[in-house]
Amino acid sequence: MPALELHPDRLLPADAASRDVARELYTSVADLPIISPHGHVPPQWLSEDIPFRDPTSLLITPDHYVNRMLHAHGVPLSDLGVGEGPLDEAASRRAFRILCEHWSAYRGTPVRYWLVDELAGIFGVTERPSAETADSIYDAIAEKIAQPEFRPRALFDSFGIEVLATTDDPCDDLSPHEALAADETFTGRVVPTFRPDRYLDPTESTWNERVTRLGETAGIAVDDYAGYIAALEDRRRYFVDHGAVSADHGVNDAETLVLDPAEAGRIYTAARAGSATASETDAFRRHMISEMARMSCEDGLVMTLHPGVHRNHHRATFEALGPDVGCDIPTTVEYTRALSPLLNAYGTHPNLNLVLFTIDETTYSREIAPLAGFYPSVYVGVPWWFIDAPEAIRRFRAAVTETAGFSRTSGFIDDTRAFCSIPARHDMSRRLDAGYLAGLVGEHQLAMDEALETIHDLVATNPRKVFKL
Repeated sequence: MPALELHPDRLLPADAASRDVARELYTSVADLPIISPHGHVPPQWLSEDIPFRDPTSLLITPDHYVNRMLHAHGVPLSDLGVGEGPLDEAASRRAFRILCEHWSAYRGTPVRYWLVDELAGIFGVTERPSAETADSIYDAIAEKIAQPEFRPRALFDSFGIEVLATTDDPCDDLSPHEALAADETFTGRVVPTFRPDRYLDPTESTWNERVTRLGETAGIAVDDYAGYIAALEDRRRYFVDHGAVSADHGVNDAETLVLDPAEAGRIYTAARAGSATASETDAFRRHMISEMARMSCEDGLVMTLHPGVHRNHHRATFEALGPDVGCDIPTTVEYTRALSPLLNAYGTHPNLNLVLFTIDETTYSREIAPLAGFYPSVYVGVPWWFIDAPEAIRRFRAAVTETAGFSRTSGFIDDTRAFCSIPARHDMSRRLDAGYLAGLVGEHQLAMDEALETIHDLVATNPRKVFKL
């Protein structure tokens, strides 16, 4: 039976001389702690430290990277446990067998890289997944996750995670974070992230209901725009008090406006009454992104912005299973003109850190790197989601470095719900950056000591600086 193995030089340059340099660079940071300032792992996994139920609910169901590829091959998402709640053993085994039977579908993808790293590196699997090996691999993982050293907190420690950020609703009470902070037996750092998208856009079907709940949670009347703003500011302070370092914004586009308060108030009142026009709600949403920047200048929360995604592209899947199941598709996006109102108002404020992410690679060298190369508040978000793949990360470094350098980038962002993929993703980034820097050393653009300093900065210094950790 073909073996599953982790080659020590995976992703390093094929050229022997460059590989030697890259190996030295990678080795210098391979064991540094993981800083994960943006992700979606449920904080309850760590606060409750409950053993994982089964291999499928750990490795497949929450990972929409895995699921969407299987769906493209005709597998119903429900067969993978998506939207199904806890699976019995038969259903869990069946889902895991589906993955193994479709192993060849992942060839050449970053998902294959992460899965191999998880299976072999964490769980010691030595058999290549297939229809024939599915049950034995399942059994091996099930045996491991029943052991104390494979519970969430133990894995958190063995992964070498220093900081893990979750993503949280503005009205969450953050009780899991409170429990972790109060637990002297847990020495890691897990921080919440303020994610207000559905409270800022009046076109969201639940916006009115959410704004009412926002006011109730904050204890502030939201009958007018001033109260609405005060309630948002109050909840941001609550998050800061509970350790939050950033506010995350997933928007349709990067357009921003700065409205006069009276005009913003007029639109808010109309939106609450259901009488605002489409152009008015667009203006309000774009104004509120600028308001988030203003608030960041005051409360210090780092602002991350990731536009350009057509959410829930397949309506039937969204209606049946809800969001975040793999059917979001990238679109083009424009930053330079779109962000001009926000950056003219707040772009040179000393307390603003604005991290710009994209799934539209064409914007890296044309817009994002030049913006980060001028505005002291702007940083380039390292590739995430559809472009956190080896070749895309290599293209990213080539596209932004000549304009923005290394210091204007955020540090790697894993953006994952799949807990066990975190070390694989960060390790992949370290290997690829080592390869890129080895090329600069080979071309005599950098001395080796500079390359060693740079790769340390990319792994450790940049994320701490950018996310104020």
